[in-house]
Amino acid sequence: MHDFIKSAFLFFFTIFVAKKNEGKKEQKYYLLFCKMLILLKKELTIIIASKQMLVIVGIFLLISGLFLWFFSGSYNLLEQGYSSLDGFFILSPVLFLIIVPALTMRSFAEERKSGTAELLFTKPIHMRQIVLSKFFAVITIIFIAILLTLIYAISIYLLGNPVGNIDFGTTTGGYIAIILIACLFSSIGIFTSSLSNNQIIAFITGVFLCTFFYWGFELFVSLFPPSIGLFIKELGILPHYQTLTQGIVDSRDIIYFIVWITFFLALTTWINKRSR
Repeated sequence: MHDFIKSAFLFFFTIFVAKKNEGKKEQKYYLLFCKMLILLKKELTIIIASKQMLVIVGIFLLISGLFLWFFSGSYNLLEQGYSSLDGFFILSPVLFLIIVPALTMRSFAEERKSGTAELLFTKPIHMRQIVLSKFFAVITIIFIAILLTLIYAISIYLLGNPVGNIDFGTTTGGYIAIILIACLFSSIGIFTSSLSNNQIIAFITGVFLCTFFYWGFELFVSLFPPSIGLFIKELGILPHYQTLTQGIVDSRDIIYFIVWITFFLALTTWINKRSR
């Protein structure tokens, strides 16, 4: 009987300790989340105060608006002859190749140049939180810019003959694609910003890497046998982006973007940990 009571006591004590530790674990994650929100707010405040948000969003909307509605060419939505945002989804990655590195170039380069990086790195904050806060700050600005382009979709919806004659599948897939490609370009841009304390070098390196991932792999396909060439092609962004813009939301394409985004954010975290 004594052994039974002892075993029962140990059993309930173990459950109590486990629940208590679980509560502590949840509290720990909550505190980490709160710290990251504070850092995110700081990053957004800096971007907004420097008028960088207005400039980036303004340039994106101005250039895309001119090419889609006023300039004659393959991007012009009115000259396509059908209700679609194909021109916008082709143009957006090209604009992001310049706009996103311009937005991310100051992320770590400016911190190092001004000397605030040493102060930030000595605080009791995990490097992963610092990197993620910068990443989400950039994504927030880009997401606002993308959100404002819904006026294009509404316009095409209303201009269709009959009204509402628009392919919602390709439109939805296209918006998913540009959000994912913006996230990937942002992770690459933040990574290149961590390599130098010079914003111009960070910008040029960011543009080069983003361009290479978007078009670069296509250049090497013809140099290899078909099986290897297909594998190399799949390493690039373009085939996955094109599949999504066709309205085919394949989990493999989503995973492709998530893997590369995670890779560059992890690499950025590792690089900054080394210099901490």
